Amino acid sequence: MNIAMLSGWHVHAEGYAKEFNSIPGVKVTAVWDELPERGRAWAEKLGATFYEDVDALLADPSIDAVACCAPTNLHGDLLCRAANAGKHIFTEKVLALTCEEAYAIRDAVAAAGVRFVISFPHQTNRALLKAKQLCEQGALGTLTYGRMRNVHSGSIRDWLPPHFYSREQCGGGAMIDLGAHPMYLLAWFLGKPCAVSSAFTNVTDRPVEDNAVSLLEFEGGAIGVSETGFVSLCDPFTLEISGTAGWLRVVGGELTVRLDGQSKVYTAEELDVTRPAPIPYFVDLVTNGGDGAFYGMDEAVRLTEIMVAAYGAAQSRKKTEV
Repeated sequence: MNIAMLSGWHVHAEGYAKEFNSIPGVKVTAVWDELPERGRAWAEKLGATFYEDVDALLADPSIDAVACCAPTNLHGDLLCRAANAGKHIFTEKVLALTCEEAYAIRDAVAAAGVRFVISFPHQTNRALLKAKQLCEQGALGTLTYGRMRNVHSGSIRDWLPPHFYSREQCGGGAMIDLGAHPMYLLAWFLGKPCAVSSAFTNVTDRPVEDNAVSLLEFEGGAIGVSETGFVSLCDPFTLEISGTAGWLRVVGGELTVRLDGQSKVYTAEELDVTRPAPIPYFVDLVTNGGDGAFYGMDEAVRLTEIMVAAYGAAQSRKKTEV
């Protein structure tokens, strides 16, 4: 299976290429980049062919699939072209900056019949998978509240690349980047959101928000809180889910559940629910087939819909429908 990397723009691009090359029978054979100098250097490092023209790359019959790590504002065009060329698609989140672009990608993928996977890596966390299983089994009763916090120090420690603060390329700052994880996870646990309110602030005088919270209302009455930012230190990923019969908390990789007045901390052995990581799952989906139940288009489109509403709410300072 031959993979083409579409841009080295994203901080995860090199890691993705390395992961693809680590899988037997899979090789990164081609690179395109909107910055040709960067693309040529990366292609040489990978031992791959550099294409300055993306259409020439997509016309190469030896290429089976693309991995899109390009600026998010290019996703709509690139992913539609890839699908129309019959290439299977793995993409970094978020899918697109507008709902219209997300729907166009969805339609192109469906029309072409190609495989699609988006990178939602937190859905492989064993503590979260066990929490999801308990919720689906009804252990917590009717779910009423969810809070997810995912932050880092990229802005105050100045280790994020400068282009991650480009509103044009990224569509925003902390929420659309790091905050994508709490957003897709809240929808994973609580279902379909119907409205969003947001508070986005700027701590380090960047062109985009680096400190952000969104409040989501879900069908059925549940409330979700998505917290993120580039301005926090030593603050582990945190999930809290409450229901009418109990609550659970995940901090880092540890799961605590409280039911009937008794608390239980799950051991590593008891976190027995697993799911393949996005890239191995994508490779298996393309080579062996399957129902594509994980990391699929519906989740990808929903994330874009939520983000569009979240940024609309932040700009208008009013609750915005999803």
